[in-house]
Amino acid sequence: MTESLDAARPEAAGDEAELRSVDAQISMTLDAAVRPQPVRVAISEAQGLLCAEEVVAEHALPGFDQAAIDGYAVRSVDVRNAGQEPVQLPVVGEIAAGSRQPRRLQPGQAVRVDTGAPLPTLADAVVPLAYTDGHQAKVTVHRSVPSAGYVRRAGEDVQIGDVAVRRGDTIGSAQVGLLAAVGRAKVLVYPRPRVSIVSVGDELVDVDRTPSVGQVYDVNSYALSAAARDAGAEVSRVGIVPSEPKRLREVVEGRLLMSEIVVVAGGAGGATGDEVHAALSDLGRIDMTRVAMHPGSVQGFGRLGPDSVPTFLIPGNPMSALVVFEVLVRPLIRAARGTRNPHRRIVGARLLSPVTSTAGRRGFLRGQLLRDEANGEYLVQPLGQSGAHLLASLAEANCLINVPEEATEVAAGEQVQVTFLAQRA
Repeated sequence: MTESLDAARPEAAGDEAELRSVDAQISMTLDAAVRPQPVRVAISEAQGLLCAEEVVAEHALPGFDQAAIDGYAVRSVDVRNAGQEPVQLPVVGEIAAGSRQPRRLQPGQAVRVDTGAPLPTLADAVVPLAYTDGHQAKVTVHRSVPSAGYVRRAGEDVQIGDVAVRRGDTIGSAQVGLLAAVGRAKVLVYPRPRVSIVSVGDELVDVDRTPSVGQVYDVNSYALSAAARDAGAEVSRVGIVPSEPKRLREVVEGRLLMSEIVVVAGGAGGATGDEVHAALSDLGRIDMTRVAMHPGSVQGFGRLGPDSVPTFLIPGNPMSALVVFEVLVRPLIRAARGTRNPHRRIVGARLLSPVTSTAGRRGFLRGQLLRDEANGEYLVQPLGQSGAHLLASLAEANCLINVPEEATEVAAGEQVQVTFLAQRA
């Protein structure tokens, strides 16, 4: 279904007093966050997930004293005067990286070593090739090196008992590498919350069909699935479901059994919204309300099914749906992942053009955030108009301009708060 614009549905004079604040709605939804139970996965599958354990190193890193550079393992005392007068040392062998054969260095000797090779006993330094003549039988050293020079000491990076990766850390490429370096093949992680996206509307057709008169493409199931994936969810795009009550209830009831969050787009506002609410109300209590925000003030939220799964009924208008998702659904996904701060970054910026907003509602307007190279100040250019139907301008936006409830106009040059959106590559 397509939601009419907020501006096209004037409120009665007393209705504004009944609006719920944005902060109250966010708080209510975040209270419903449930983190999936941890699972143990191979470290190759852990990237992007939150660690659910304190990974304590059982092996030192490095595990042995090793050469940090190609050169000659020596006793530093034997080359301490090489900077004043070249020192010649007999080369009594060579140790390659990965060698398991122990070797002992005698005073006044050198052993050729590759980067990563274990140091022979008694050697406490490596002379880089660049400091020598590179000979294989007897090497001439032209510069001294200190004790431990060009050596990676055992446990220098991580010692046995150190915490290599902490609970709550996001596992990125560096963490995967560190887990491998300390010998961990698997790690306990919080899985991505499962989110199901449903589009309701008898006028909707999928993108592989040609719409006839009165029909429109299903935008929401694709756009919201992408938004949920960007937030870190495992997404099931259910697609279009007719508003026929029995069928809709069956679909949503099934998704409740395999989801941590369910989003029904087209389930708020108008006659279809009433039908959706009635069809789902016996699955649990759904709080239908008007939130003091625009676009997307009309919305519903409940905890449905035997597992009390957080379920959103949001507008069918794609622009409104994406804004409601950004403000309310995305923080819940982030909280369910265990993210310490589920909200996006907010910064102050100076408006380059004036904006208008609806009295009594917090405006979320599309904008392009810029940086003044001269002084580092953030600047923001509003995009498009305030119409909730202008989806194209959201595609160009990299931020949402937050206009306070009490403001109806903000002049160019004034400071506003803006919320960063995902940056385009």
